[in-house]
Amino acid sequence: MHRTVAAFSKLVSSSSSRLAALMTIFRAVTATLRWLVIALVIAVVAGTGSALLLVTLDAATRLREAAPLFIWAMPAAGAVTVWAYARFGGRAAQGNGAIFAELATPSARLPLRMAPMILAGTAIAHLTGASVGREGTAVQMASPLADALTKVGSWTAHDRRVLLSAAMAGGFASVFGTPLAGMIFGLEVRRVGTVRYDALLACLVAAVGANAVTDAWGIHHSTYAVGLVPLFSIRSAFGAAGSGVLFGIAAMVFVRLSHAMARAAGAVIPNAPLRAAAGGLAVLGVVGALGTDRHLGLSVPLIHAAFAGPVATWDFAAKLLLTSVCLAAGFRGGEVTPLFAVGATLGNAIAPLFGMPIPLVAAMGFVATFAGASNAPLASIVAGIELFGTAPASYLAIACVVSYLCTGASGMYPGQVVDQPKHVLG
Repeated sequence: MHRTVAAFSKLVSSSSSRLAALMTIFRAVTATLRWLVIALVIAVVAGTGSALLLVTLDAATRLREAAPLFIWAMPAAGAVTVWAYARFGGRAAQGNGAIFAELATPSARLPLRMAPMILAGTAIAHLTGASVGREGTAVQMASPLADALTKVGSWTAHDRRVLLSAAMAGGFASVFGTPLAGMIFGLEVRRVGTVRYDALLACLVAAVGANAVTDAWGIHHSTYAVGLVPLFSIRSAFGAAGSGVLFGIAAMVFVRLSHAMARAAGAVIPNAPLRAAAGGLAVLGVVGALGTDRHLGLSVPLIHAAFAGPVATWDFAAKLLLTSVCLAAGFRGGEVTPLFAVGATLGNAIAPLFGMPIPLVAAMGFVATFAGASNAPLASIVAGIELFGTAPASYLAIACVVSYLCTGASGMYPGQVVDQPKHVLG
């Protein structure tokens, strides 16, 4: 009798273990399928949004180049944009700051108005030549539209973090044509010093899918030729590290200058629309003094020129200054593409100092300056490989890591949480 009871207990225990294992597998499969569907929806939204953004900005840029008089409307455009955000924006006026706040402590759904307002604001900025980018726009379009999914069903705080991370990944990947970098960006940029894999599947599907959707809309991204890459050596490694220091300093100057200008402008001109108009006038003054408009807008032709041959040694400083002024004044768009221009032109200027090919150092600066300003070195390295190929990978990695380490606590994203300091002493 005792043996029969023991055998029955063992059978029941074994069956319970199998049932528990089956339930665990079922829950894992269900969760995977759920996030697969959600990420695919985000991919369609983000990819379509980026396609619309890129077409709009291309049209705005072409129109400005055909009719340069639009540049003189920059002060008025800045004033109207800032007034509209103050009057109708609500939380949308916080831009990326609102998204990072939700990533840190999910509390309220992002307002849907953020998407059309940032698209309109960025288009106006580019039509009038403001030196701003497009990554911030892509992310701020994808995030609130994705967040609208939380109106259906039950969503935990963790779910919303994963959702917003995937939206950022999709926006970044599709606007630059860098799907793997977009995936890593969504995971890495959330918290400095920590990469959490809870959103790995969602970010991968959203990033790769969004990039595919943008391509399906017939959008073509800019390409850059690095040319021949010298064999990697100790000397060239030191050259990459040395240039990384300069890229990191440039990134830190950009971040701190932008923030300092915003504080100073707010203290001197309390009225926000008037402050934006003054910023536009300042940009026009600098452009007039320089005698060229190649630093306005995205400056994509300037980036291409930095890979093709020598450019003016002061191009990077002019682009850095104008972008800082525009962002401090309240123009909408983002910082990333202007940072690409700053880094590429700085790399062009310093290449002879390290005895390295201009296109290679321009490529290093392209991604390393962004790495330092964004605190996202891994995404920057992968973006460089996707854009420039595997040949310069070692150089790109060294420059990005060194730049990241040189910027200290500086960061261009407001609300970005620092989990681990870059330098731990003792």
